[in-house]
Amino acid sequence: MITDDAASFFFPEGATWSSLTEVRLNDANGKSAGNIDVVLVAYDDNGKVLDFGALEIQAVYISGNVRDPFEHYMKDPKARARMDWSDQPNYPRPDYLSSSRKRLAPQLLFKGGILHSWRKKSAVALNKKFFDTLPRLTQVSKSKAEIAWLIYDLKLTKMDGQERYKLTKIDEVFTEFEPALLSITTPVPGKMDDFMRLLQERLDEQLETPPTNKTIEKPF
Repeated sequence: MITDDAASFFFPEGATWSSLTEVRLNDANGKSAGNIDVVLVAYDDNGKVLDFGALEIQAVYISGNVRDPFEHYMKDPKARARMDWSDQPNYPRPDYLSSSRKRLAPQLLFKGGILHSWRKKSAVALNKKFFDTLPRLTQVSKSKAEIAWLIYDLKLTKMDGQERYKLTKIDEVFTEFEPALLSITTPVPGKMDDFMRLLQERLDEQLETPPTNKTIEKPF
């Protein structure tokens, strides 16, 4: 499903395409800029590559402890199928801030920068809640876009008489490369006065606590 959504952005309707996973991308010095999650390639009747686009499946870091609730569940799966672990210490939560700064931004900067220099399109598939934490991105039309942000969420649906969660595309946002990169990598500065106040507090604490110096008498 995700590759179909990306292909509709990369290629004209009716194009023949396939997907290749974990494709290494090198810079001009032959150094790896990282692996592209999925490269979609359009090809002709003879199997010759005509065009390509890069799709990144953006995962999210987790903070907290995942092992403890899993082990608790596995001790009695049937009885604990609906257990609530949310009030326990270190309850696992998505870490969207680290995910954008340590994963998304570097990927856009290095892999995305190379693809942009080649004038090739990119698509980023990500969870709706993750996308909602990103800075506001300036949107353009699909025809002018260089990046497609494919936004998904889990929707509870009835399948075969049972309620199940289904991965569903919620929205798609089209942007140019450089404005999007600038928005994501440029922090919103706080007030310098607040930082100066913190420095003053730390300095006051340091001056109020004299260093402990021990003198060794007659060491020899």
